[in-house]
Amino acid sequence: MAVHEGDHPDLLAQDQGRAAKAKRRRPPKAAASGHPHPHDHTGHHDHDHDHDHGHDHDHHAAASRTGSALAFLLEDARDYALPGIILLTLLLSWQGAVTRLLGFDVSLLGAILGALVIMRATAIVTWQKRRITSGILVSIALVATVIVEDFRAAAIVALMMLFGEALENRTLRRTRRAIAGLLELAPETAMLKVGEKYREVPVESVQPGDIILVKPGARVPVDGKVVHGFASIDQSSITGESMPVDKVEGDAVFAGTISTHGAVEVTAERVGSGTSLGQIIRIVREAQENRGEGQKAADRFATWFTPLVLAIAGIVWPLTGDVIRAVSILVVACPCALVLATPTAVVASIGSAARQGVLVKGGMTIEGAGRANAIILDKTGTLTLGRPQVAEVAVLNSDNTSADTVLLAAAAAEGLSEHPIARAITAHAAKQGLTVPLPDSFEQVPGLGVRSVSQGRTVVVGNRRALDGVGKDGAEAAEAWLTSREEQGYTALVVLSDGIPLGGIAIADTVRPEAAGFVQELKRIGFKRVTMLTGDNVRAARGVSARLGLDDFRAEVLPADKAAVVAELQAQGYRVAMIGDGVNDAPALATADVGIAMGVAGTDVAIEAADIALMSDNLALVPGVFRLSRKAYGIIRQNIIVFALLINAIGMWFAARGQLTPIGSAVVHNVASVLVIVNSARLISFKIGGTKGDPEGHHQDGRRSCRAC
Repeated sequence: MAVHEGDHPDLLAQDQGRAAKAKRRRPPKAAASGHPHPHDHTGHHDHDHDHDHGHDHDHHAAASRTGSALAFLLEDARDYALPGIILLTLLLSWQGAVTRLLGFDVSLLGAILGALVIMRATAIVTWQKRRITSGILVSIALVATVIVEDFRAAAIVALMMLFGEALENRTLRRTRRAIAGLLELAPETAMLKVGEKYREVPVESVQPGDIILVKPGARVPVDGKVVHGFASIDQSSITGESMPVDKVEGDAVFAGTISTHGAVEVTAERVGSGTSLGQIIRIVREAQENRGEGQKAADRFATWFTPLVLAIAGIVWPLTGDVIRAVSILVVACPCALVLATPTAVVASIGSAARQGVLVKGGMTIEGAGRANAIILDKTGTLTLGRPQVAEVAVLNSDNTSADTVLLAAAAAEGLSEHPIARAITAHAAKQGLTVPLPDSFEQVPGLGVRSVSQGRTVVVGNRRALDGVGKDGAEAAEAWLTSREEQGYTALVVLSDGIPLGGIAIADTVRPEAAGFVQELKRIGFKRVTMLTGDNVRAARGVSARLGLDDFRAEVLPADKAAVVAELQAQGYRVAMIGDGVNDAPALATADVGIAMGVAGTDVAIEAADIALMSDNLALVPGVFRLSRKAYGIIRQNIIVFALLINAIGMWFAARGQLTPIGSAVVHNVASVLVIVNSARLISFKIGGTKGDPEGHHQDGRRSCRAC
C-alpha cells in the first residue's frame, strides 16, 4: 500500500484562512437532524414476471458494480447470440444450398434450438412458480408449428421472441443503469491518517473514529464530521443540490460527495452500508421488490389468463380445423407486456428519483403518491425554516426584575431540553453573555413546556396553560402579553418562578419565502385539501394559515395526536400524504397513505420512518415527487390498458379469424412488450426540480459556495 506524506498537511494549511472567513460569515448552525437485490430479470424481475422465452438474464454483479460499457456490451452480445444463430439458419434455408446438401430444411435446426431454449426456461420457471406460466403458450405454439412442418415459421417465431427479449433486456439495462450508477459513487479506497502520515486503504477497512483525508477532486468515502480544513463539497449525489456547499470544522459530510475545492480531514461516523449512500442503495434495491396493487393485480390476472388462452386455442382449433390459427393465438396472447407494465415504470421512477436526492420505497408508494388528494404539512421545518430565534424578552414583574433575569431563568430551565425552542433560548442567553447554570432537576411537561428546579426555585417555561392556578392579578398582565404576541404570529412563552410570572419570551420561526407558492403548487397538481399541523396556539396558526392560503389548520396539536388527524381525513374519504421530520412525526407518517420526511440525509430514523425521504429540505422537491408519481401512475395505466390488454385482445381477434400468422403474432407480441418498456423509460429523464435549481447558490444554513461567488 502506498504511503503518502509531506504535501497533504500543506493542502489543509492553505485552506485555514478561508475556513476562518467562512466561520465568521456563516450564521450559527442548528444541530444536524440528523433491500440487497439486483434487478433480476430472469425474465421476471422477481415480480412474478413469467417472461420465460429463454434467457435467464442474471445480470452480472460486475456490471451493476462498475456500470462499465464493456460489461453492458458483453451482456448485449450474449443476449443477441442465440437470435443470431437462428437468423443464420433462416438465411441458409432461404438460400437453399445447405438445405439441398443436408437433405432437410436447415431452418428446422433454428426452430429446434429456439424451442429447446424457450422450453427449458419455461420448465424451470413453471417448477419454481408451481403454476402454469406464460412461456407454456409459446412452447406449445413452437411444438405445434414444427409438427405441421412449417419449420421456417417456427424458427421465425423463436427468433422474434428471443430478439424481442434481447431488446427488452437492453432497454431494462438502461433503466437499471440509473440505479447501478449509485454504486459508482462510493470510492473504493480512502486516505487513512496514521500518525502524521496518510495511508491509502480499502474503504471497507475504515472504522468509525478513523480520520480520513479528502483531497480536492476526491470523493468522500464515509459519513462524518470535518475536524480540520475547508472544502467546497458537491452534495448533488445525496441531496440533489446543484451548487457546492462550503464545509468547515464541525460540518457533516456524506459518502459519495465530491470535494470540488479544498482539502479536509473527516472523522468517520458511518461507514460502508451504514452511510447515507449505503442506505440509498439498499432502499432503492428493496423498493424494486415492493410491488404495488397494480403489479399484484397484473400477477393475479396473468395466473388465470394463461389457462384461459390455452382453452380458447383449444376451442378455435377444432372449430376451424386450422391449427395455425390456434398457434397464432398462443403466440400473440403471451402476457409479457402485462407483467412488464408496472415494474418497468416503478424501477424507472425510483432510479430517476434516487439520482435527484429522493428515496421512493417501491411500487405501493408510487401508486399511493399518484392517487393522494389531501396533504398534511407539519409547520415547523416544512413551512418554516425550522430555526426558531428569540424575538423578544419581556418583563412582566416590576419587582426589580430585568430582561436578563427573565432570560437567565428560562435558559437555566431549558438547559437540558433538546427542543428547538429550548436551543433558541439557550443560544440567545449565550449571545447576551450570560453564564447559565444547569438545573438541579428537569421535567418535560407535554402540552405545557418545561419545569425545573434551580438554586431552590421552581421555574416553569411554557404556554398559557402554565398560568393555571396563578392568581388573577398576576395572570392578567401575562395573559394580555401572550395574546398580543400570539396575534402577531409569535410563539409566546411565559416564565414563572415559584408560581409568579417573571416575564415572557416571544419566539419567531421564519416562514419560508417560497412557502406560499409551494402551497399553491400543491393545489395546482390536484390536492383538494392542504392542512397544516402545529403545536402553536390558535391565533399564531391562523395567521400563518391565512398568509399561505391553506385550506385548514390544526393548532396546539401534540406529536401523539398527529396520527389521529391523519386518520380523521382518511375517514372522510381522502387519500392522505403527510410531510414531517420523520422522527417526532413517525406515527403520523406511518398512518398516512404516503409519509414524506424532509431533510433526512444522515438520519436513520427519518429514512426508515417515511415512504418517501427527501435528502435535502428543499420544498420544491415535494410537488416534483407528486408529479413524478402521477406521471408514473398514468404510464402504468397506459401500459396495462393500451399496450397490454388492448393490443392482446385485437391480436387474438385477428388470429382467431385467420388474419394473423404465427410470425405476425410474434411481431405484435414483441412490439407490445417493447412499447411498454420504451414508454416506462420516459420516466428515467424526468426532472423533479427543486434542488437542481437553486439559481442563487444559497443553502439551508445561509452559506453560499465560494464557487458561486
